[in-house]
Amino acid sequence: MLRSGWCQGPAGGSLGDRAAVAGADSGLRGHRSGPLIVSVTDFTSDSYRALPGIARRGFALRRRWPHLDGAVGMWLWVVPSARRCGAVSVWTGRQALAKFVRLPEHVAIMDEYRERGTTRSVLLEYENFDAARIRRDAEAWLMSDDRCRAARGAPRQSD
Repeated sequence: MLRSGWCQGPAGGSLGDRAAVAGADSGLRGHRSGPLIVSVTDFTSDSYRALPGIARRGFALRRRWPHLDGAVGMWLWVVPSARRCGAVSVWTGRQALAKFVRLPEHVAIMDEYRERGTTRSVLLEYENFDAARIRRDAEAWLMSDDRCRAARGAPRQSD
C-alpha cells in the first residue's frame, strides 16, 4: 500500500509528519472534549483508467486540508494493482467531518466517480490521538476486504 505523508489540519496542533508517523500525541488545537473521529474510505475503481483521475482529485482536495475547520490530519493511500485508493482522515468531531463531506469539491468528486466503482467507509472513534494505532486500525480494516485478500492471493473469508 502506498501512502502519502501526514497532511496536518488546523486542529492538529504542532504535529509534523515525523511525529505523526511515530504516534506522538499532541495537544490538539480546537479539540475541547469528546472523541476524535477517524474516517477510513476505500474506493475500488471498476477500471484502471479511472484510478489516476480520482487519485489526482484526491490530492487536489488534500491541498485544502490545512484550512479545514476541525481537521486534525489525513493520509491518502493507493493500491494500484487492486484499483483501490482512499483516505484516512482524523477529525475533532462528527460535525467537522459532515462539513467536509458537504464541500462542493468533495461532492463533485463523489458525483463524478460514484458510478465508476465501489466505495465503502467506516467511522472509528478514539479518545486521544495515536497516529500509529489509527494507521494500524485503518490498515486492518482495509485489508479485511475480500477484494484485497484476492489481490494478494489469500483465500476469501466465508461468512
